[in-house]
Amino acid sequence: MAPWRKAPKGKVTEEFPFGESVLVFKIFGKMFLLAMLDDIPLTINLKCEPSLALDLRERYRAVTPGYHMNKKHWNTVTIDGSIPDKEIFAMIDHSFELIAANLPKNQRRKTHA
Repeated sequence: MAPWRKAPKGKVTEEFPFGESVLVFKIFGKMFLLAMLDDIPLTINLKCEPSLALDLRERYRAVTPGYHMNKKHWNTVTIDGSIPDKEIFAMIDHSFELIAANLPKNQRRKTHA
């Protein structure tokens, strides 16, 4: 099961800090996924290790530098059917893991409890 789905209840939150059209998923208050709900097709922003971010952008036309984010560390992924679901879930897992790895030690242990 995806690590963000196994996080303890209440540790992963869904919020609308930028208005009703941007759904933000956070772990202990740190963003790991932003979903632009008004975009058709749907787009999501995900944190990514820089070299992997470049690789994904080369492999998939639907992966671009993160819109309104640090373009070195974030990708925007267009959910248009061109990327296998399994790969999208792996990108989400990677984003969650990057954010969780930088949490304080006591919170980091709780992300996989």
